[in-house]
Amino acid sequence: MSILARPMAKIKTTFFCQNCGAQFAKWQGQCTSCKEWNTIAEEIIQKTTSNSYTDSVSNVGKRQQRVSKPIRIADISSEKEARLDTKNNELNRVLGGGLVPGSLTLLGGEPGIGKSTLMLQVALQLPYKTLYVSGEESAQQIKMRAARIYPDAESCFVLTETKTQHIFKHIAEVVPDIVVIDSIQTLHTEYIESSAGSISQIRECTTELIKFAKETATPVILIGHITKDGNIAGPKILEHMVDTVLQFEGDRNHIYRILRANKNRFGSTNELGIYEMQGSGLREVSNPSEILISKNEEDLSGTAISATLEGMRPLMIEIQALVSTAVYGTPQRSATGYNAKRLNMILAVLEKRAGFKLGAKDVFLNITGGITVDDPAIDLAVVAAVLSSNIDIAIDKRMCFAAEIGLAGEVRPVTRVDQRILEAEKLGFESIVISKYCKLPKEKYGINIIKVAKVHDVVQHLFG
Repeated sequence: MSILARPMAKIKTTFFCQNCGAQFAKWQGQCTSCKEWNTIAEEIIQKTTSNSYTDSVSNVGKRQQRVSKPIRIADISSEKEARLDTKNNELNRVLGGGLVPGSLTLLGGEPGIGKSTLMLQVALQLPYKTLYVSGEESAQQIKMRAARIYPDAESCFVLTETKTQHIFKHIAEVVPDIVVIDSIQTLHTEYIESSAGSISQIRECTTELIKFAKETATPVILIGHITKDGNIAGPKILEHMVDTVLQFEGDRNHIYRILRANKNRFGSTNELGIYEMQGSGLREVSNPSEILISKNEEDLSGTAISATLEGMRPLMIEIQALVSTAVYGTPQRSATGYNAKRLNMILAVLEKRAGFKLGAKDVFLNITGGITVDDPAIDLAVVAAVLSSNIDIAIDKRMCFAAEIGLAGEVRPVTRVDQRILEAEKLGFESIVISKYCKLPKEKYGINIIKVAKVHDVVQHLFG
């Protein structure tokens, strides 16, 4: 057979759901896995015998690759794994103490919120050799930002590359202690012929990075974009593959940014990190209670302070309420940073159990500082703020609240109330209102503790 008569190799294509990453043999309107419509797209795939990062690198560097073998569970060491200190207390707290060697961390957030700034700031201040790989900005742009944030960095290397094979070759030359990828959606590998940012590319590039991280015990931090729904762009499997998923959130109009852990294999997911956006980068906020409480000279009605917990960290937050006569027939109920359904429940309790006619009034509720709180302990503060605005009598600024409200109008105890009392005492509050049924240790506190059992007791104590 002549060369001309030889049939050409057919390019293999398959169909992937752009939302969840499910694979299909042919196109269909609805994904059977995630039930989304019109999310299935055709992508070119190319199978290869091996797609390890080691194919691109003849010598991985000075490090030895680890080979796993079965170990009896009784013989496994229970000592805590050594973590790499990031020199950023807020990030350390959210991660659970620092970066774990061989871990993959995914940082997601809205465009312009400060993901690249945070990671570049961490990379510049690290005492370890760090490789910052950027597929979005040029080296000059990164240099301009670095000069503004931390100009004296010695151990940070910058690489502008998007092809994973080239990245691994440079990693073999530099041998970094930490690798930062900005962003995972810009990477592409030669083993998959689809465009960068597609489902198959993201999945393949992440697999290669996981293999590299685990075999060389090098922590890798990935920056990921998010969709308009607030989920990380790419397949959902991406979040399952990595060890830690961090969410960087906040409002561009506010100067404060919040870092949360949605998933963490090496620590708690309840911790919270707060940053302040400045011209010289992100400043860590070590005492968030100061920024969450307004500094006003006058006594204003409709404000109450609550003692809440975010992970292991006690916070004092200010709750603002405004109750006014409804202009139109239907009263409005609006809550910012608080569950609107829970607000409706509390208003129903006040109307039924305490006799306040709030059914024909507009009620607006706001948690100051632009943060969202779902701790049930702030219920009592919400009640106090709403009643204060309704009666137009200010609550003493030196008083705070920590209790849950039940449907019967009872004041219920909350967890770790002693930590809340100590935080209130530390910040100079004179009294705290808690449930009568809280079990406190026998030690004496320097703050006046007011115990209440029902909403009636609260009203009686505050307004007589």
